Amino acid sequence: MESKKADLNSLRIDRSKPVNEYTQARKKKLITWAIVIVVLLIAVIFLVSSWDKLFSPAIEVDLTIVSLQSPSQSDAVLTASGYVVAQRKASVASKGTGRLVYLGVVEGDKVKENQIIARLEDNDIRAQLDEANANLKLYEAQLLEAENNFNRQKELFNQKVISESQLENAETNYRSILASINLAKAQTQSIEVALENMIIRAPFDGTVLTKNADVGEIVAPLAAGINSRGNVVTIADMTSLQVEADVSESNIQKITAGQDCEITLDAYPNIRYAGFVAKIVPTADRSKATVMVKVGFKDYDSKVLPEMSAKVLFLKEQKEIADVNEPPVLMVENSAIVTRGDKKVVYKIINEKAVEIPVITGREFSGYIEIVSGLENGEQVIDNPGKEIVDGISVKEK
Repeated sequence: MESKKADLNSLRIDRSKPVNEYTQARKKKLITWAIVIVVLLIAVIFLVSSWDKLFSPAIEVDLTIVSLQSPSQSDAVLTASGYVVAQRKASVASKGTGRLVYLGVVEGDKVKENQIIARLEDNDIRAQLDEANANLKLYEAQLLEAENNFNRQKELFNQKVISESQLENAETNYRSILASINLAKAQTQSIEVALENMIIRAPFDGTVLTKNADVGEIVAPLAAGINSRGNVVTIADMTSLQVEADVSESNIQKITAGQDCEITLDAYPNIRYAGFVAKIVPTADRSKATVMVKVGFKDYDSKVLPEMSAKVLFLKEQKEIADVNEPPVLMVENSAIVTRGDKKVVYKIINEKAVEIPVITGREFSGYIEIVSGLENGEQVIDNPGKEIVDGISVKEK
């Protein structure tokens, strides 16, 4: 009996040890399995999402832009940039030196040839002219007296009343006064020229571009002094405007004299002007490796101003002014349009997938086709989509 009691006592729970060791070990095991399961789930999700990329690599494609273009742009063989330049332009200065007392024009004024633009102070020159005119009148009076005396002396000499020496004296006096008159006339003309040099006139019909001096400033030829002005105004003939564009030497063979062009001013990108190649300057710029080409306007308006930046399209076909004024249309390269079944489509890239877009096309131009509906300006589509490009296939830009 005593042994049985001892065995029963050994089956009692030893409450001296902590009761949570078993529970904590179980919790650790559960947490470990949970982490493993989460990692496995993430890996499966990643493999599913990357399946196409891993086993169906994306096709590399080229893109082209859908844009608004004028019909003539599709016929362009070359594009160049340049500036509007007046081929007849003058910086008008004075021939004399003096204080500016009158300036009759400002920027934008139209002037006629020989119109008085400005005048310098000329009081001292006018005083010299008055003195020269008074001397001339005095000489003319003396000449009349000397001429009458010479004629009388000739009559008396013919009558043997006076000697030959007396006649010679009268003739010498007459010729001396005559020479003095000629000298006085030359001096008067010189002073009149100096007086005219104090007047600044327009050299041709044109428009005042800049005003470089103000009333009260000293004006001198070539701005001889530190505080003096040279050019009073700058005038340009607005009927002589041309675009001077630089064309690369490697492309100059595409340009011919008289070739039709389309001119667009950066200030008015929606307005186009018909032009033509007026001159190919027979020299190259060594530093830029370019040749200057002067492009004339067939017709233009008051919006065209000197020194405006412009773009020139050199066209391969002759264009009339009416063709240039045709509004731009939405175009894309012909190579971007493909036929799938009974419809024309293009492919856009959305989320690295090719998406088929049906389109309605219009007129065809050189290498381009008009888009009537289905696309918008600025969108990019796949260029030259082959048979392997279908809706939903993975693609990426080269």
